[in-house]
Amino acid sequence: MIKIIAVGKIKEKYFIDALNEYIKRLSKYTKINIIEVQDESYDITKTLEVERDNILKYISNRDYIITLQIDGNNISSKDFSDKINEILTHHSNICFIIGGSYGLHEDIKKKSNFKLSFSKMTFPHQMFRVMLVEQIYRSYKIINNETYHK
Repeated sequence: MIKIIAVGKIKEKYFIDALNEYIKRLSKYTKINIIEVQDESYDITKTLEVERDNILKYISNRDYIITLQIDGNNISSKDFSDKINEILTHHSNICFIIGGSYGLHEDIKKKSNFKLSFSKMTFPHQMFRVMLVEQIYRSYKIINNETYHK
């Protein structure tokens, strides 16, 4: 199972539609659960602490945790699919965590089994969630030796 814990809600219909399309496509391969936690608006320290507590409620000891961090590992789509395939041979759950506008609290980063970066650039969180789900879908297509546009 794939679990995505993300700070904030998706508001724009076109992002919701895109996300739902990839979730539908992924249903052929795996169950996916997206959990949205409230984005907070305190000072940086308090915001990170409250978001940390909200995220921790949804993390299980069975989860292999992948945090999305700007300073994480930058890998290709093929390497990402290899990573997912490798993880699934030892773990039944992969949990991706997307932080809020201030990123992730250090406690969450310490729990991470793998730190992943899509780029050194900053992306809108709603768009990024769609990009992540698309890359997960692409990974399953690669794992199953199925064609998908490159």
